[in-house]
Amino acid sequence: MNALEHQLQYPFGETMPEPGARQQVAPGVYWLRMPLPFALDHINLWLVRDRVDGRDGWTVIDCGITNDTIKAHWETVFANELEGLPVLRVLVTHCHPDHVGLAHWLCQRWDARLWMSLGDYMSARVMGGGNGVGSNAGGDFAASHFARHGLADPDSLEKLRARKSYYATLVPDLPTQYRRLMDGDTVTMGADPAAASWRVITGFGHAPEHVALYNAELKVLISGDMVLPRISTNVSVFDMEPEANPLALYLRSLDRYQDLPEDTLVLPSHGRPFRNLQTRIGQLREHHVERLAETRAACAEKPCSARDIVDVIFRRQFDIHQMTFAMGEALAHLHVLWHAGELRRATDDDGIIRFRANG
Repeated sequence: MNALEHQLQYPFGETMPEPGARQQVAPGVYWLRMPLPFALDHINLWLVRDRVDGRDGWTVIDCGITNDTIKAHWETVFANELEGLPVLRVLVTHCHPDHVGLAHWLCQRWDARLWMSLGDYMSARVMGGGNGVGSNAGGDFAASHFARHGLADPDSLEKLRARKSYYATLVPDLPTQYRRLMDGDTVTMGADPAAASWRVITGFGHAPEHVALYNAELKVLISGDMVLPRISTNVSVFDMEPEANPLALYLRSLDRYQDLPEDTLVLPSHGRPFRNLQTRIGQLREHHVERLAETRAACAEKPCSARDIVDVIFRRQFDIHQMTFAMGEALAHLHVLWHAGELRRATDDDGIIRFRANG
């Protein structure tokens, strides 16, 4: 546990559910933990005991990627953890594969409706086309995008091009119908009417229109990827929106949690449930202040590409999967300073975009 984690409270300690089993974290709210085949090796999913249109059952929040292992874990959940009741709806926080990947299978398996924001539903549809459009993960568009920003290694670029169908492999389908979630909506979700109101809080920067859910009666926040306890949320500039300023959007989105109590139980998509929400938000802000200072200083010394900034703010080696996130996040920090007028950018004779200090 690092020093920042000591400032957070973990009410369940090291106790975590095994894949295919549930662990109660609040009245009617249960934690599932599924494996992922990445460096970030797990995702937290949530089961909420529910009643919809007079039917008792469950709402599933987030799904995991599409693969046989996670399907098998879900089948174990269905057999042992649902108390003989059906899944009534599937609510997805955002469009990334580990969250939406199995939504089509769960919805079809239970004849359940998908609930999602418009921004992330439509983004999932675009990225699921199999040609790599709009995805930092790979394909020709991502390779060209990162090459313009200094990723010149031919082997890395070839690996990126080869990942053209990366998203579609993990999210092979999407329900053709969904119910739209919008900021400020109240989702009635829970078997106890006195504690069944969840406020939708949308956030930006990590995903197009990320949905978090807050229950004031339970003092529980299902934060998705917007607030994580151990790692900072990835915020990247994507090839589809190459002049975007997602880090500014993300930092503004954190303001939407400022009215929530410090002792809110935060249910994140990665890591363990924790308390001390405002402390963690402060840590996240300070993290980006420090990375921006490093970026600003590097560009004052010499013109820097996003690839140069990867070595400045991360200082470690990455495989190609991790490098896409590192490049996107380095560019996000550069864009905060560029949009603020602190840096200017130019395409040099080698075709690489570099950022220079103004003045």
